[in-house]
Formats: sequence, C-alpha cells, structure tokens
Amino acid sequence: MTTNTLTAGNWQGTLKMGLAPRELEATLWAAADLTVKEIGRVMGISPNTAEKRLESARFKLGAKTMRGLVLEAFKRGLISPAATALALVLAIHGMAGDEQMLKTRRGTNERKIETRVAVRRVEIALTA
Repeated sequence: MTTNTLTAGNWQGTLKMGLAPRELEATLWAAADLTVKEIGRVMGISPNTAEKRLESARFKLGAKTMRGLVLEAFKRGLISPAATALALVLAIHGMAGDEQMLKTRRGTNERKIETRVAVRRVEIALTA
C-alpha cells in the first residue's frame, strides 16, 4: 500500500504535489527549524546533499530562502503541522478561554495591551 503523506518531526507533507520525496522530507525538517547540517544528519546524508535537496525544492517553489521555502510549501498545502500537535494546541487554547485573557486589575488602556500580548502568545504556541 502506497502512502501519500510523509511525516518529519511535527510536520506532515503531501507527496505528488510538485516535490520529490527527499525534497519534501528536507522541507519538512526545515519547517521543524533544523539547520542544513542537522537535516543532513537526520536524513542520513551529507550536509551538501541536504543543501542540494533544499535548493532544488526552493527552485521548484520559486523561493529564495529556506524560510521562503517553508512558507511557500505551507501556502500551497504541501506541508502542514501534524494533526496531533495541532489538536493539542487547539485543546489547550480551548481550555484557556477568552475571559482569562481579558481579566485584569488595572485600567481600561492596559487591558488592550494585555489582550494583545496574550493573543501573541497563542500565535507563537500555534507555530511552535
């Protein structure tokens, strides 16, 4: 049985959407915030080969940097956070509740600032 998905770290990628399997794997590890040297080590290849895989993926998606590669792959639906990590983040977010972010002992102006900080923390948690 052939699978159409590839998982690396907390990221899942879809095959047959423009990238070769090893290019997709390297892109998934890049999304997991690994360096080229670490990607090579995890994939069992030299750092030069890992760089070639990433360079080929960047060329295919029209990205100039590794960050651009990950963003473009995410935008096109080639990669996405693994379901378990996303479900965990959403469950924690649901338990926190919105009213706790709005609770404050200070004046009205500071409430807006605290809400923005709390929202930023949630955004960071979703990307981690």
